[in-house]
Amino acid sequence: MKGYWVAFVDINDPVKYQDYLELAPVALKNYGAKILARGEQLTALEGFETVPHRAVVFEFESYEQALSCYHSEDYQFARSQRTGAAEAQIVIMQGA
Repeated sequence: MKGYWVAFVDINDPVKYQDYLELAPVALKNYGAKILARGEQLTALEGFETVPHRAVVFEFESYEQALSCYHSEDYQFARSQRTGAAEAQIVIMQGA
């Protein structure tokens, strides 16, 4: 069963955020992530105090693969580069 990674991102420092953007795609590719949607035109209907700057949805072959990607050394290093540059809310869910 497919796994999906949904992230909402608020960027505070676009220059520093580029460090994350240089590293994260490599980690995601290593785990077979496929981008299904990415954009900055968002309409928050419920649950958000403010609309996030950006959202992205990745598809993985399995829920376990999505979790493994997030917890991998490569992704965690990329994530550390995002600290101070952006705030993210990430959920990983199993597909139906």
